[in-house]
Parts: sequence; structure tokens; C-alpha cells
Amino acid sequence: MKDLTMHVDEVARQLTQDIAGDAAAHDGAYIRKVVQPALLGLMDGSVSTLAPLFATAFATHNAHTAFLVGAAAALGVGISMGFAEAMSDTGEQTGRGHLFIRGTITGIMTLLGGMMHTSPFLIPTFAAALPLAYVIVGIELMAIAMVRNRYFGLSIWLSTLQVIVGGGLVFLAGVLIGSS
Repeated sequence: MKDLTMHVDEVARQLTQDIAGDAAAHDGAYIRKVVQPALLGLMDGSVSTLAPLFATAFATHNAHTAFLVGAAAALGVGISMGFAEAMSDTGEQTGRGHLFIRGTITGIMTLLGGMMHTSPFLIPTFAAALPLAYVIVGIELMAIAMVRNRYFGLSIWLSTLQVIVGGGLVFLAGVLIGSS
């Protein structure tokens, strides 16, 4: 009877390890196929559109014009990034998933990342739109840092520093160009 109990315990232990291994593999696939393309898009949309949006905002002091430039930049970079991600590989060799799905995820998240800080410029008053856009940029950068921490195990402080430095440099470039 003792041997049977030990055998059952061993089988249960092995099943538990197999299930845990399958879950870990599933998590890895989810990260490669969904999280990474979404994060890539969010980072690119949130950062790449900062310079043209804020350069236009500071050059014109016109909320409507800034919105049009920001929306055009967000849509253009969303399309570009969606195609770039889809064409980067078929997904078969890397296990990154179907190219159409990855490209769509990246494109939509890039558009979303660019439109979030562009949307305050729908407010007709430039002076009211600008501080709201600043706050949204900060929220976007913190969200990126939190995703990097959650899914890639990066230190929240280091990730925040990296994202703020990168985003800050692009933002600063837009402000300096728009103010000249």
C-alpha cells in the first residue's frame, strides 16, 4: 500500500510539473504573440508622435492644427508599424504568431499610443489642451513602464527611468523645434 501511495504521489507531482510547464509555455507564447507586439506599438505610438505633435503645438499655438498633425502622425505611424511588424517575419521560425495578427495588434496599439496624447487638442483652447496632453503623456509612459515590469520582469524604477528619458528626449526635440 505504501508503494502505491508513493507511486500516486509521484504521478501527481509529475502532472503538476507538466501543467505548470504548459502554463509557462502558454505565457511565453502570449508574451511573444500579443504582449510584445502591443507594447512595441504602444511605445512607438506614444513616443514617435510626440515630436511632430508638440513641434506643431508650440509653433502654431493652435489646438486644431496640432490635433490634425498629431492624428496624421498617429495614423501614419500606425499603418507603417503594422506593416513593419507583419513583414518582419512569418512567425513560423520565431514562434511569434501569425503575421497578420501581430501586424494588426502593433498597428492598432501604435495608433492608440499616438492618439491618446493627441486627443486633448480636440479642446479648442490651446492653453487648456496643452496641460492635459502633458498629463496623458505621463500616464502613457508609466503604463509602458508597468507593462515592461509585469511581463518582462524589468525593475519598475529602471523601466520608468528608461521610458521617461527616451520619451523626454523626443518631447524636448519637438518643443525645441516648434519654439524656434
